[in-house]
Amino acid sequence: MHPLLPSLLAAFLYAGATTYQGLRLRQRAAPDKRLLVSLGALALLAHALSLYIQLITPVGLTLDFFNAASLIAAAVILLTLLAISRIPVENLLLLLLPLGLLTVLLAAFAPSGTVQAIDEEPGILAHILLSILAYGMLTIAVFQSLLLLLQDHQLKHKHPSGLIRNFPALQTMESLLFGFLWAGWALLSLSLISGWLFVENLFAQHLAHKTILSCIAWVVFAVLLWGRHQLGWRGHKAIRWTLAGFCLLMLAYFGSKLVREFILHI
Repeated sequence: MHPLLPSLLAAFLYAGATTYQGLRLRQRAAPDKRLLVSLGALALLAHALSLYIQLITPVGLTLDFFNAASLIAAAVILLTLLAISRIPVENLLLLLLPLGLLTVLLAAFAPSGTVQAIDEEPGILAHILLSILAYGMLTIAVFQSLLLLLQDHQLKHKHPSGLIRNFPALQTMESLLFGFLWAGWALLSLSLISGWLFVENLFAQHLAHKTILSCIAWVVFAVLLWGRHQLGWRGHKAIRWTLAGFCLLMLAYFGSKLVREFILHI
């Protein structure tokens, strides 16, 4: 099967779910959670099929720039859909579903860069999986921090929109943010450890700045979590540290892939 068909189906379902949720929130009404999750799950299944066709090749795993972005977006949406049954994070889908739509279309239509197939040894695959889960969880934390920032701003100016009216309490939103940060930091720690164990040379020329920036991001998140535990950091300070760590992490991964595949062609 050509990946274009499931990619277009995924994009259509993501658009439908986003439109439905947006219209309900505009009407100051909560969307039907079961319907929203069902639409998101169907979109994710089509997204996963397109990824499988694009990533798995006879020569190995081809994880180019746009495929990697699409894979991480799918992981983020999956984690959020799984979490919805236990914690109130369905509002995150209003940001994450369009992200899935954009990345699945880019993976299908954007030109691919120069990329080598990845060796499918179990240790390397474990490192890749942990990295994707870490990026996914920290991406959720960043979107949660942006929603928290919007909620705080609107509450302070006393004009909450339909979206904000359907949010949990500010304290609950903040607790969710730090829950995501703890989980993301733990996964990032495991990702770095697996890299040291299974990647032959983390400081090779094409990996050095990725490794260094990832380690700095790990320190930033560690300081943020320490500041929360010891000094009670919250609000705008916590959001700034979250965004700083995430930017470093994205530069580490996507910055290196962008330079290697589209500029240096290696």
